[in-house]
Amino acid sequence: MARFLIVDDSKLARTMLKDILVEAGHEVVAEAANGLDGEALYAQHKPDIVTLDNVMPGESGKDCLTHILEKHPDAKIVMVSSVGKGNTILEELKIGAKNFITKPIEKENVLSTINKILEE
Repeated sequence: MARFLIVDDSKLARTMLKDILVEAGHEVVAEAANGLDGEALYAQHKPDIVTLDNVMPGESGKDCLTHILEKHPDAKIVMVSSVGKGNTILEELKIGAKNFITKPIEKENVLSTINKILEE
């Protein structure tokens, strides 16, 4: 079982991810609708894995990723992206994201991506 922080401005996306993770036996310790809250909640909860939307109002997912990794270089962050954001995803992987999940969110994709990270 792993502990998760979900950061996404879409309540529907947060709910879908939470349902998939909880059903698989994981714990969602916190949820945030924007990057700034995500950074604060990461510091507070120190989750095992963060799912982080890359397009949000205010601070982008890329900026949030950068800020979390500056303070917590061992953070395991999975970017969540709409299809067609290839260059953005490559940049985020170079910054230090562990992997990415594409929207629309599909259970099998989420679980296989998460399991790869947990096996590292």
